Amino acid sequence: MPRQRKLFLFVAILMFQNVIFSQDIKEDDTYLKLIEEVITKRPKTFIAIDSAFYKVKRDTLKMKYLATKSKEVNYLEGESYALNMLGIYYRNKSYFNRAIQTHERAEKLAIESKNLDLHITSLNMLGVVYRRMDAVKSALDYHQQALTIADSVKNPSINIKKSIAVSQNSMGNIYLALEQYNLAIQQFKKSMAIEKSVDNKLGLAINHHNIGYAKEATGFLDDALKNYQISLDYNNQINSKVGKVICNNSIGQIYLQQGKIPEAYKIIKSTIVPAEEINDKFYISSTYTNLGWVQTEMKQYRKAGDNLFHALDVAKEFNLRGSEAEAYQRLSYLNEKLGNNKAALKHYKESQDITNSIKSTQNTQYITELVLKYDAEKKSEQIKDLASENEIVKLKLAQNKKTLWFGLIGLLLLSGILFGIYKQRQLKNDKRILTLEQDMLRAQMNPHFIFNSLNSIKLYIINNEKENAVYYLNKFSKLIRKILIASTEKEISLEDELETMQLYMNIENIRFNNDINYTVTVAENVNTTNIKLPSLILQPFLENALWHGLSSKEGEKNIHLNVAKFNGGFVRMEITDNGIGRAEAAKIQKNKILKRKSVGIELTKQRLANFSKDYSGSYNIDIQDLHTHGVASGTKVVINIPIHDVNLKTA
Repeated sequence: MPRQRKLFLFVAILMFQNVIFSQDIKEDDTYLKLIEEVITKRPKTFIAIDSAFYKVKRDTLKMKYLATKSKEVNYLEGESYALNMLGIYYRNKSYFNRAIQTHERAEKLAIESKNLDLHITSLNMLGVVYRRMDAVKSALDYHQQALTIADSVKNPSINIKKSIAVSQNSMGNIYLALEQYNLAIQQFKKSMAIEKSVDNKLGLAINHHNIGYAKEATGFLDDALKNYQISLDYNNQINSKVGKVICNNSIGQIYLQQGKIPEAYKIIKSTIVPAEEINDKFYISSTYTNLGWVQTEMKQYRKAGDNLFHALDVAKEFNLRGSEAEAYQRLSYLNEKLGNNKAALKHYKESQDITNSIKSTQNTQYITELVLKYDAEKKSEQIKDLASENEIVKLKLAQNKKTLWFGLIGLLLLSGILFGIYKQRQLKNDKRILTLEQDMLRAQMNPHFIFNSLNSIKLYIINNEKENAVYYLNKFSKLIRKILIASTEKEISLEDELETMQLYMNIENIRFNNDINYTVTVAENVNTTNIKLPSLILQPFLENALWHGLSSKEGEKNIHLNVAKFNGGFVRMEITDNGIGRAEAAKIQKNKILKRKSVGIELTKQRLANFSKDYSGSYNIDIQDLHTHGVASGTKVVINIPIHDVNLKTA
């Protein structure tokens, strides 16, 4: 509600300003003449419009007036340009929803006017807004669309070249968020090459700073500092207040890591006022977080806490998820210094939860596939262009050759194409099966589980619980070894599967304070050594029982796995929990702000379908809701997997 009230107040102020200052605009003869001249000439390109309004494009009242006048005379390009400038203003004030709505209106007008220049600009601006919101997929989609359209232009204008640079820079920033630093640097260098060709100092400043960030993240502090200082020099040349704030914060962080505490404090402290002046909530939060960090190093713990909580409040109010995670991380460090291990661990987990929600395995996979798809399409177009040129040369050289040669060449080409299509279909089918197995491993044993497990073991070490730390570390290492072995084998024995699941439940149980009672029953006529099934087939169902059934339950928490023979040619596995039930779990999931969609069970069904092709019967999965006296008392998952009947006979 406070966020909504503040947005309402902000809109009300703008409306009030429109009323108060509309008369001033009408009395501004110079601006009125400029509007009249531009509307009369109706320039089409972004650069032509921008050159006319360059000095006033940050003036929201004048841009609103331009949008209104352009709409009155159906000057689509002028209205689209003005809306994009207003969208940038809303974005910099962290009013992201309004920024998105404004840029979307600008995009529709650009499409209606068939203006590629403004269309690309609008897409990039939408991508930047979503990136600032840490909405990785949406950001990449918009930048990818902008890049695809821009690459289709044979003789791009300067603005389109700049738009390509913006898209590549933004894609690099997304790679930064996903900690893929080498790929990020490649994108920044591509962007920087274009910025140099058009002598865009702002673009050069941004890319040097981004490269510095990547260098810092990989431990090359001297290289990072050098790039930050180059970026600061460019920002000084163009007098960019925002750029100076960003660079000073980054240089201060490097000084902190190098142990130069007085230098760090001086530069970060001097950045507070400029950050407040530009009133960009993202950089205000970052600056106060850095100030709290340096004050922690100076043992000014009370001041550090005040500034870190202020940074956290700003980040929460304006939904700056990355800034919120950073503030929690520094609060964890502060409490560690104070000896408040419980608070330190709490803030550390809060930071990790936010970071993991932003940077998920699904995001990484999605982005990698999308970028590869773009590169493949681009290379395909280049190959087509080269093939066309080559064909022209061949035709000129072959003008005097007989028709027989043409027919022979055509026949050979057709045969090659048909053979290529045949091979491509074969490879596509093999790739689909391989991708399914890889997707399963990524979805079921993702980095979040590994990182959280290590963090839990780390807590035992911090609390000097050596026996627990060694015990669970041994369990964890065995689990990882089994996962790696399973990734190389299409099928494993039921015995190995049960052992792997026991290790998995032991590790997950740490995060439940060992409150989960996990038991396994195997019927006497089931020979677990001989039965073969796809690896890690039970993990998604156990994970669902843990996190959807039991995580929100109070009191005793039980999961029971029962393995038995069923109808001769099947082995039946029943997973029963005494959790809150599917209906209640769905309500809790619906009320969560961040929703993570699991694809583990769907992948498991596809793998079982592929596995069942070698058997006469097919697999079956049945999920049952359990009730006691009409009240939900848990969930039972029944999995029937076809096997050779001989496998069930005891030796």
